Amino acid sequence: MIPNRQQCLLLFDKYHLPSLKRVHVEAVTNLALALAKKIIEKHPEIKINLKLLEAACLLHDIDKNIPPKQGERHPDTATRVLQELGFNEVAEVVKKHSLHCILDQGLAPKTWEEKLLYLADKMVKYEVIGVEHRFKLWYKENLPQEAVEILNKSFPLVKQLEKEIFELVGELGENFISQ
Repeated sequence: MIPNRQQCLLLFDKYHLPSLKRVHVEAVTNLALALAKKIIEKHPEIKINLKLLEAACLLHDIDKNIPPKQGERHPDTATRVLQELGFNEVAEVVKKHSLHCILDQGLAPKTWEEKLLYLADKMVKYEVIGVEHRFKLWYKENLPQEAVEILNKSFPLVKQLEKEIFELVGELGENFISQ
């Protein structure tokens, strides 16, 4: 089952999603849907489930105030909670959005919904700022060495995904950064 927008917004309250995270997930959702619609318009042979994409984007950080179980890290907790709610399709997309996922062939985004959520999340803080700026902000966070290594290894793969999607959107792809 895929929750509609209203059901997703109710989950924000149920799981106490912080206000800044709400701003972030809304911006990610808007960007991912805009990219998806442009891809569908230019390439009708590409099928993207917009309902699934919207729900996954809205709920990708739902776990920010949910205590993780032992051994869980983001987005494992979100994935678990979404599965418990019966949103298995959404959980599958959400499971693959974290930065480290692109480094693991088993978790790397493969479907269009997974790719669009993944990229949009890497282009948005509280507004669309682009991949380079987003990574610069992460580097300024005084992260542990392991996180810095993930940033270093994932950046070229994220740029490759960005190129794949922007080529489908056409020259307008760059315009999404200034939205």
